[in-house]
Amino acid sequence: MISILRIGHRIRRDKRITTHVCLVARMFGADEILIDTKDDRIEENIRSVCKRFGGPFHVQTGINALQYVKKWKGTIVHLTMYGEKLNTAIKEIDKTKDLLVIVGAEKVPFEYYELADINVSVGNQPHSEVAALAVFLDRHTNGSWQEKIFNGKIIINPSRKGKDVQTLEDELDDSL
Repeated sequence: MISILRIGHRIRRDKRITTHVCLVARMFGADEILIDTKDDRIEENIRSVCKRFGGPFHVQTGINALQYVKKWKGTIVHLTMYGEKLNTAIKEIDKTKDLLVIVGAEKVPFEYYELADINVSVGNQPHSEVAALAVFLDRHTNGSWQEKIFNGKIIINPSRKGKDVQTLEDELDDSL
């Protein structure tokens, strides 16, 4: 089980970035995303993506992040540019345990640094939390997300040129 915890989400300022964090989490193998601020719109958007493109993925907003972290039974990783280098840290993470990955939107309170089992840096320079999450999940899953089958109503087939999009309705129309 891989859970992503988005803390510090500001509805007006972060809606697009938080949506991208959700999409990356889903595609790169996480099972769920939890967001501290209640945001019905993000929940609706992500559920709509899951309905159309498939895959089991849970989204919940308005959770008490600190309480959630304190009750977590598995490994807690906090992604921050101040953490241990990714290549070193990734070897220390027990893949047999449930994983909670904390991704901040604004300045993360120091308490989360203390509660994390490991603070991981995907680079010690300012960068996007979306990129950090993608790189981290890719390394943590050894790229297995690339083989994941989502079984959605919309399927994007790899294509060197152009767009190869298949929809459930296309399959039905072709059989008539």
